[in-house]
Order: sequence, then structure tokens, then C-alpha cells
Amino acid sequence: MSRPAPFVPGKQVAPGVYCLGDDVVNFYLIEQADGLVLIDAGLPGHFAQFCGHLAGSGRSLGDIRAVLLTHAHPDHTGLASRLQEAGAQIWVHQQDAAILRRGPRSALRLAKPERSMLPYLLGRPGAIRTPLHLARQGAFTAPKVTNVRTFSADQRLEEVPGSPQAVAVPGHTPGSTAYLFAGRGLLFTGDALVTYDGLTGHRGPALVCRGFTHDSTAALASLDRLDDLDATTLLPGHGQPFAGGLHAAVQQARQTGLS
Repeated sequence: MSRPAPFVPGKQVAPGVYCLGDDVVNFYLIEQADGLVLIDAGLPGHFAQFCGHLAGSGRSLGDIRAVLLTHAHPDHTGLASRLQEAGAQIWVHQQDAAILRRGPRSALRLAKPERSMLPYLLGRPGAIRTPLHLARQGAFTAPKVTNVRTFSADQRLEEVPGSPQAVAVPGHTPGSTAYLFAGRGLLFTGDALVTYDGLTGHRGPALVCRGFTHDSTAALASLDRLDDLDATTLLPGHGQPFAGGLHAAVQQARQTGLS
């Protein structure tokens, strides 16, 4: 298998869409005619990188109108508090809102993974890099986030620039959500469907392993929901964008299964 291309912070991955973060965690900035939207909020350690990217285009934190969280794991929520202070609305599925309100360490209680990380670390010692990286970037010490906007079912978010469709895809966490920008053919899947798993090292469309997944049965069922959507480009929370079509990505994930 060829080595992945080096991660380039702020790389444009679709027209008006920029990928930020690092080679472990992705979050995305979307330019809409009526404002800027962030999909997920990375890690606290990404703050300087994000501010630098905004400054390079003459913008600031105050220009972010909405942050759409695909789920409330701490590697996707690290900048949420600072963005909220700057004026952005923070959106998350109701099922994951309690994690934000209680702080990042609560994820291990409220969305407990099915399996311990230990077997993965023993089988692949290099996997330790992922949890160590998250810790060093402040994932588990980020502030709590209160007064968030929530939804409890599939919903078009009319107040958000671009009016994306929120699609519930539970499994990775109870409130995992994908966001479809239908007019642009973009689907942001968070960790409901990724192209890189930091514990197993697998690359290509797949579900996240049980060491990071709360309910694998629900995660597999959510692939059916994703397969029903119409999008040309899949933008995951981990790994490279996938432009081979959503149906092909779902089929590959089903074939790979869960580890």
C-alpha cells in the first residue's frame, strides 16, 4: 500500500472547503455566501493553526457563524468553547450534548467504547501514537461547553449557512451525526465512516474499530442511512477525503467490517 500524502493544514479539499488539524484528526472550514461554518472543532492544540489560517484570508474567529459537531468525542470538540465565546453557535445531537456539558473526560462514561484499547496497543505498538497525540494536544483538558444548540432527529439546519441536512448515524457515539451539503455534493461523516483508523492503522473507507466505538451494531446499521444519501465527496473525521462515490465507500466499509 502506498504511503498517504503528507497532511497540509488548510489545504482546499473541495471548492470553498479547507481541511485543518493534522494527520490524526481532521476538521473543516466551509465558506458559504452567508457566512463561515466549521465542521467539528479539532483539538485545543490546533488553535494557533486555525487562527493563522483565518488571518491569511483576512478573517477571524468572530467570522465563524456555526460549528457543527459530528459527535462529542474530545478530538472533535477542542476549540468549541473558544469559538462559542467568539460568537459561533455550537450544534450537536441531543444524545451527545451531555458530554459537552460535563467535559471531555465524560465521553468514556457516556459513550463507553465496546472494547478496551489494550488489545490494539498490544497487537500494534505504534497505535499508542494516537491517544498520546490527543493527550499532548489537550484533548482531555478542554473546557466544558454549555448552551449548545441541539436536535433530536434528522433536520435541515436552516439557521446555519448553507442549510445543511443533519443525518443521525448513531453507533460510534449515541449522537453521531453526518452533515450533508446537498447543493455542493459534500457529506461530512465525522467518525461514522472514516478513511483512517489510528488504532488499527487501516486506511480506506471503514468503520472505526471497537476500541473507539460505542455500539458496533448501530454503527453497521448506520451505513444503510449513509448509503441512501446523494453525495460525491466524503469528508471524514480521520483520513483523506474520498471522492470515489458514497456508495463505493459504504461498500468498502461493509466489506472491511469491524475489528
